[in-house]
Amino acid sequence: MAGQATSGTRRWPTRGWVGLALIACFWPLNWCLTGLRTHWGFFPLWLGYALAVDALVFCRKGHSLFTRSPAAYAGLFCISAPAWWLFEWLNLRLQNWFYLGETAFTTCEYALLSTVSFSTVMPAVFGTAELAATWGPIRRIGPGPVLRPTPAFLGGMFMAGGVMLFACLRWPDRFFPLLWISLYGLIEPLNVRLKNRSLLDDLSRGDWRPVIALCAGCLICGFFWEMWNYYSYPKWIYRIPYAAWLPLFEMPLAGYLGYLPFSLELFALYHLVTGLPGLKGRTSDLCLTDS
Repeated sequence: MAGQATSGTRRWPTRGWVGLALIACFWPLNWCLTGLRTHWGFFPLWLGYALAVDALVFCRKGHSLFTRSPAAYAGLFCISAPAWWLFEWLNLRLQNWFYLGETAFTTCEYALLSTVSFSTVMPAVFGTAELAATWGPIRRIGPGPVLRPTPAFLGGMFMAGGVMLFACLRWPDRFFPLLWISLYGLIEPLNVRLKNRSLLDDLSRGDWRPVIALCAGCLICGFFWEMWNYYSYPKWIYRIPYAAWLPLFEMPLAGYLGYLPFSLELFALYHLVTGLPGLKGRTSDLCLTDS
C-alpha cells in the first residue's frame, strides 16, 4: 500500500508534532482568553487534532489517510464543510442547537468562519475511526449478521429514510433524533446503486468492524467537540426536548448516542460526493479494518 512503512521506520512524523503544537497553543487560548476567541481558534485546534490522530494512525500501522493520498486528505476538508452545512440547514427546522455569539458577526463573516470550522469534521472523524480500527477489541471482532443489499432491502431502506426525514421535519419536537439516521437510509442505497463505496459492502460479508470503528471514532470526536466547546466563546448550546437530562458539558448524555449514526451519515455523504464523475478513483478509501 502506498505510503506504508515498516515497523522499524514508524517515527512520529512532522505533521504529528505540528498537530500537538496547535492543540497545546489553541486549547488554552480558546478557554482562557476573554471575549470572542473561538471564531479564530476552532479551526487550528481541530486541525491539530486531525494531524495528531493521523500521525498516531501512521505510527500504529505504517500508513494513514494522509500518507495514502495527501490530495485526498485535503479533499476531506473541502467535502466536510458543505456536508455539515446540510445539517445546519435541517436544524433551521429542528432548532436543536444554537450558537451563542453569532450576532457579533455579519452574515458573510459568520458564513466564512463557520465554513472553515466545519471543514474539520470529516478529517477528525475518519482519522479517529482509522485509529479505532487498530485497537485489539475491534480488530478481533468476528463475523456478525449478514445484511445483503438486495433490491428489496435497498428499497425498504430508502423508503424508511424518507419517512424518518419527513417525520423529524414535520414533527421536530417528537422525532428530531431520526435526523441522525434518516440521511444514511436515503444515501446508502444510492451509493450501492451507483457502485460507490458502501458500508453494505462489508455488512454483506458479515464484517461489522468498519461500522463499529466509525461509531467509536465519532463518539470520541463528540467528546472532544463538547469538551472544547464548553469554555469557548462563541459556543453552541442545545435545546433537546424530553432528553435534556444528565448533561456532560453542554450536551445531555443521551445526545451522545446521536454521534453513532452520524458517523454512518458522514461516511455515506463522503462516498456519494467522491463517486461523482471526475472524482471517482481519485480519492483515498478509508481503511477501517487495520489492514
